[in-house]
Amino acid sequence: MHWLRAILSATWPTHDRQTPPLPCSDLPICIVGDLHGRLDLLNKMLSAIKDRSGHNAARVVWVGDMIDRGPDSAGVLARLHGLHRADPEHMICLMGNHERMLLDFLAEPARHGPRWIAAGGAETLTSFGLSPFTRKHDIDAWNRLAADLRGRLTAEVVNWLGALPLLWREGPLLVTHAGADPRLPVEAQEPRRLLWGARHRERAKRVDGLWVAQGHTVTPAPYARAGQICVDTGAWSSGTLSAAWVDAAGLSFFNVSDIN
Repeated sequence: MHWLRAILSATWPTHDRQTPPLPCSDLPICIVGDLHGRLDLLNKMLSAIKDRSGHNAARVVWVGDMIDRGPDSAGVLARLHGLHRADPEHMICLMGNHERMLLDFLAEPARHGPRWIAAGGAETLTSFGLSPFTRKHDIDAWNRLAADLRGRLTAEVVNWLGALPLLWREGPLLVTHAGADPRLPVEAQEPRRLLWGARHRERAKRVDGLWVAQGHTVTPAPYARAGQICVDTGAWSSGTLSAAWVDAAGLSFFNVSDIN
């Protein structure tokens, strides 16, 4: 495993001398990037996790945006809901902005439907066997579509989605979907910014000693610098799903792809 970390360290920047040491954990933590409906890559990632030392004790944190854009959001939700229900201490799913958009659509279909469908909700509806084509001003049609989707999701999954946490923390490691404002303490973070991105996330340096791991912002390869760990490599379009692995030896990255 040390040779793998050496290769990854040479490939991706994982240290910044002006920030705290990279996080480590006696019990492994795996932080997986945005899935966006890629059930094939989800299954490959689960297999890759099982191949890693300490996987039985690992906490696996999915950073949100499980749905939309990719071809099988229905399958992704069914798989992750089942895994979380079976082992909630080790399978942690966070809310992303796309889960939030789906929930907003279910609450106010005509108001939120057009935006959600344009942002990838069309593919989610299709994966549930529903047509995304609805007349923009036909309120009754929007309501029927939302009712149909709610029925196919099931009440249990809708309630699970609505209760997804916005963050997960262990020691100096904080995981959210879209990062956190470095100027504010954890308890003062605005929910919208945790889902859609903090305005000062890139410009201001963290001074709280935290490392914040996130998805949401697509990057060619995962990286860690200046208190920020990014793992979204655009799985739905790039075909590469990335993850950060934190254990007693420190931080490393790995990925799975649709070509291997």
